[in-house]
Amino acid sequence: MIRLELAGAHTRVHATLCGACPQGPTGCCASPPGVEWSDIGRIVSLGGAGWLLDQMTAGKLRPGRRGLLILRVEPQGDDGHALPKRCAFHGPEGCTIPPDRRAATCNYYVCDDAFAHGGEARGDPEALAGRRAQDALVDLYGRWDLELAALILQGWPEGPTWNQDFLDWLGREYDRRAAAAAAASATRALRAP
Repeated sequence: MIRLELAGAHTRVHATLCGACPQGPTGCCASPPGVEWSDIGRIVSLGGAGWLLDQMTAGKLRPGRRGLLILRVEPQGDDGHALPKRCAFHGPEGCTIPPDRRAATCNYYVCDDAFAHGGEARGDPEALAGRRAQDALVDLYGRWDLELAALILQGWPEGPTWNQDFLDWLGREYDRRAAAAAAASATRALRAP
């Protein structure tokens, strides 16, 4: 089953298959996405700048070319043997990060297997709406990442200084884009027959 939690740029897509992932105990968390520029702005706009700086200090997040990279760890199983590497934030019950601190991808991405299991091919309305939401968010965040990357290259040609001022700037840039996207969506809704 697919369940959609609509919240604009903060929309979440849930799938029952994730809890019993056929890809293994860590599923897509075996290879976590980067925390891209737009993700960082989103997290900051939701009050998470201090959390980001704390995670960088702890070594769980580190600067990369397109934002921050998440550390992958090799946890120990109950029998003492190493388990496959996974996101540093993946615990026994799944993700340990609240939704407002996650990369947006972690909130809206579900794999094709989950959509199939959720009834996409049978025309299940929630599965179809979840796919549309995921596709729209991939496009939206992808566009914002390109725009922000260009601004960062222009303002910080040697790379950004990872401090509160830079994070606050990213948060403002994210808010500007999110407000414009919400206004455009409202305008489209008013024009719809």
